[in-house]
Amino acid sequence: MKIESVTPSDLDQIVAIEQAGFTPEEAGTPAAFKVRIDNLADSFLVARDDQGTVQGFIVGPVDASPYVLDDMYATSKPNQPTGGNQLVLSLAVAPSAQHQHLGSQLLAALEDVAKKAQRETISLTCLDRLVPFYEQNGFHNDGVADSDHAGEIWYNLVKPLR
Repeated sequence: MKIESVTPSDLDQIVAIEQAGFTPEEAGTPAAFKVRIDNLADSFLVARDDQGTVQGFIVGPVDASPYVLDDMYATSKPNQPTGGNQLVLSLAVAPSAQHQHLGSQLLAALEDVAKKAQRETISLTCLDRLVPFYEQNGFHNDGVADSDHAGEIWYNLVKPLR
């Protein structure tokens, strides 16, 4: 797999992977992903197989907040060039590419991008069943998030970068 920055032509593959990995209430919309591609290309990475097909992706904004806030799912603005906190709105892997450590590879690649831009932390929210995966990738659980996204209980997972 080759991990690289997103391109506008990746939109349909990204939306399909997102819809396969999340409930309709949780999943980002095609319109939201188009805006994320436009505004967050520096923190939107895709994993491509040898044929150039997107098999997974990770995306999120940079913000002063150390945690993902619900309104971030609906809007995004371009990232500041340095500093802040790298947040993750979505990490998803195509069903056919799961259990090959691609999620961990995407997290590591975004962490490298964030470190080069001198971000303070990388953080995300996840469901209880995914907490162990993120802990295995060096994140610590800061407890229940102040979120009602999709009517679920989310946990704040944070990894310091400095």
